[in-house]
Amino acid sequence: MRQIGPVELVPDRPGTDESLRVCVHPGPSCCTSKMEDSYMAAVRSETQQKMRSYSFELKYLINGHTKAYRETFESLVFFTSNLTSSLFDSAYSRLASECHPLVIQLFSDIKRHLSGDSNSSLDNTVRRFYNDLFPLVYRRLLNPGIGHTSPLSYSSTSTDHNECLRMTQQDVSPFGPHPRLLVSSLSRALGAGRALSRLLRLAGEVVNATEKASLSRECGRGLVRMQYCSHCRGLTLIRPCTGLCVNIMRGCLVGVSELGAPWGSLVVLLQRLAATLATSSNHNSMELALLAVRNHVNDAILHAQLHGPRITATVEKVCGPQAADPMMTSAHPTTSQVPTSVTSATSVRSSVTSPPTHPAAYQRLQLQPRKSFPLKDSRGDKSRSLKKLSREFEGSVQRYQWFFSELPEMLCESEMEVEQHTCWSGQDVVESYAGRVVGSSLKAQRENSEMTVRNTDPVLKGAKKKLEQITQV
Repeated sequence: MRQIGPVELVPDRPGTDESLRVCVHPGPSCCTSKMEDSYMAAVRSETQQKMRSYSFELKYLINGHTKAYRETFESLVFFTSNLTSSLFDSAYSRLASECHPLVIQLFSDIKRHLSGDSNSSLDNTVRRFYNDLFPLVYRRLLNPGIGHTSPLSYSSTSTDHNECLRMTQQDVSPFGPHPRLLVSSLSRALGAGRALSRLLRLAGEVVNATEKASLSRECGRGLVRMQYCSHCRGLTLIRPCTGLCVNIMRGCLVGVSELGAPWGSLVVLLQRLAATLATSSNHNSMELALLAVRNHVNDAILHAQLHGPRITATVEKVCGPQAADPMMTSAHPTTSQVPTSVTSATSVRSSVTSPPTHPAAYQRLQLQPRKSFPLKDSRGDKSRSLKKLSREFEGSVQRYQWFFSELPEMLCESEMEVEQHTCWSGQDVVESYAGRVVGSSLKAQRENSEMTVRNTDPVLKGAKKKLEQITQV
C-alpha cells in the first residue's frame, strides 16, 4: 500500500461523516470528506498515468517512424538534387551557376510535397521550375548571342523580356511533353510517401490528444468508489469486480473508445501505404522517380535545342526581338559556335526520340549513356532503406489497430492481477458483479449504471472528427 494524502486526515477510530459524497455507508467509516478529495485527485492522476504508460509504445512507434521517414525522404531528395545539379555542370556549363538555385528550389518544393504540406502542388512546382528555366535556355543555348548583357545594358527591357518568356513558357511549349511527363512520374511515385507523412502526423496528434484529455469529475467519483471506498470499510486488499471496472473505465474513456473505429481505419491505411513503399515496382518507385528527374530535365532541354528556330520565331512574335549585346555578338562571330539554334530544318522537325541520321549537334549535346545511379549509403548515413523501413513499420503498426477500442479493458486487466473468489462491487464485497456491463460507445454508455455519461471530451471529439475526415476520403 502507498500513502494517499497526509496521515493526519485519517480519523483515530471509525465514525460517521455526513459530509461524505462518494463513499457513503450507513455504518461506521474510516474516511472523511477531505480523504475523499485526496482520493479523487490521486485516482485521476493514477489513471492518466496508466493511460500514458500504455500508449507509450504506440507514441514511440509513431514518433520514431515519423522521424525515420522524414530523414529517409530528405536523404533521397538531397542526393537526387545534387545529381540533377551535376547535369548542368557536366553538360550545360553555360547554365550551371544560374540553374543551381532553380534545382535547389525544385527539390525543396518536392521535399515539402513529400512532407504532406497541404499547400504543395507538384503541378505548380514543376511549372515554376520550367518557367524560370526557359529564359536561361533561350538566351544561353538557343540564342547565345543575346545571352549575357552587360551590367549597363541589362535594363528593365531585359527584365520585361525575361518575364515575358516565363509567362509564355506554357503556350510556347519549348520543352515539349517533358514537364507533363515529370509531373506524372512524380505524382505517381510520391503519392504514397506524401499520404504516409500526413497520416503519421495525424496519428501523432491523436495519441497526444488522448494524453491531454481530462477525466470528468463524474469519472473521478466512479474511480474513487471502485478503488478506494473499500478502504473506508477497512478492506484494503480486496480488488474491484471486473464488471464494475469495465463499466467505470468505459464510462471514463468513452471519448477514447469513440476513436476506435476511425483509428482502426487509419491503421489499415498506414499499413497499405507502408506496403506500397515496401513493394514498389520500377513503375512507381520513389527512388527511381527522383533519380529520373535529371533525365527528364535533360530531355526537356534537348527538345528545346532541337526546336530552337521554331521557338525563337514564336517568342519574337509574342515578346518581340531581344537586341544582342555588342560584346556578346563579337564573342560569337560564327554560326559554328552556336550548338543547335542553327540546326537544319530536318533536324528541327525531328523528334527527340528519333533524331536525324547524322545529328552532329545532337551528339555533342547528348550525355553519356544513361545508367542507373544506385543510392549507396555513406558510412555516416544512419537512415534505413525505404523498403526496409516500410516493411518494419507495416508489421509493427498492425498491433495497434484496436488499441483505443480495447484500452478500457487493458486498464482493468492491470487491476485484476490477483485471482480472488470475492470482489468489491462498489458498495460491498460480493462473489460476482450483478450489474449489466454496457458497450463502450457513447450511445451504449447512456445505460451505464455506475456513472452518468453525458458527453465526450472536446479535444477527443475534435480528434475523432479529423480521423473520420481523412479516413473517409
